[in-house]
Amino acid sequence: MIALRTEKEISFLRKANEITAEVLVALAGMIEPGIRTKDLDVAAAKIIRKAGGIPAFLGYRDYPACTCISVDEVIVHGIPNDRRLREGQIVSIDVGVKWKGYYGDAALTVPCGEIDELRRRLMETTDRALAAGIAAAVPGNYVSDISRAVQQCCESQGFSVVRAFVGHGIGTRLHEEPQIPNYDVGSRGPMLRPGMVLAIEPMVNAGIYEVRVLDDGWTAVTADGKPSAHFEHSVVIREQGAEILSLSPKRVWGM
Repeated sequence: MIALRTEKEISFLRKANEITAEVLVALAGMIEPGIRTKDLDVAAAKIIRKAGGIPAFLGYRDYPACTCISVDEVIVHGIPNDRRLREGQIVSIDVGVKWKGYYGDAALTVPCGEIDELRRRLMETTDRALAAGIAAAVPGNYVSDISRAVQQCCESQGFSVVRAFVGHGIGTRLHEEPQIPNYDVGSRGPMLRPGMVLAIEPMVNAGIYEVRVLDDGWTAVTADGKPSAHFEHSVVIREQGAEILSLSPKRVWGM
């Protein structure tokens, strides 16, 4: 069952996502050669707790950190550790926050220093694909309209969309119905209605879309070792279109 949220619930979801956006902007500003990914995780936890939130990822299905920090060929679920970032890499930061029983979830990819043209184009395309998906999230459309918009944007630039992971509904649980694939699965899926809250999140690979999960059971990497980018916003469907709940007033790539 897909929940239609009240205005009071949406206000709680907005606050959870505002904290999420604050964390993403802060961590994006910390990205530089030499920083450890676990340093980013520690900073995220401090910001979330200072704002009165709870790190939503920590302990979720036994996940061991507050954030997912995915570097270059890591698509999603990169576990923060002692790894130090290097010049020329791209870094995907995924953050979830629980606030008064409601969840925020958003992600963005940022460069570490100067990056090559392939990585820059990959980031820009994934950012645009998210925007295209959000533009398709209007009442009367279907989940498949979001999926097709994302897929067409990415494949037109020669990139592939990941099929092993999808976007999702969000509310009083981190992952709710409906699932939101980033590619056309051949069926329309649910119709979009005002009050639905969705986490739309293109995960886009420079090469093939196939995924390999490492032995830690979490870290998902591209099967061909080429880089991947990830952008995500939580949005609520309104009569006039989608309202982005995780939008930051500070422009940092997709934020």
